[in-house]
Amino acid sequence: MPLPYFEVDVPIRNIAGLRGVHVFTGPADSRSAAVRIAHEVYDAARAAQQAGLEIPHGRPDGWGACGYRPGWEPDWPAAMAGSWDDPFSWTRPSDFDL
Repeated sequence: MPLPYFEVDVPIRNIAGLRGVHVFTGPADSRSAAVRIAHEVYDAARAAQQAGLEIPHGRPDGWGACGYRPGWEPDWPAAMAGSWDDPFSWTRPSDFDL
């Protein structure tokens, strides 16, 4: 049986006080595992960016990062993981011009 897909929402903040959310998705066997894996993916993206390398976009387990924002710090203790059944769950209809 395939592992359930999770969305991990990690609050981020920059030094100017702006706030946002970094979203990770992928399969895991629990919420805590999903947060742990998202943190691993973030750490790998950060290390690659700091070394001047391409950010690893996909791991064999289906997790990966599409980018890294220097100057933005994630609040990992506040990260929340839940079942990912809607690819637009982190957006609002007002985010789009219809």
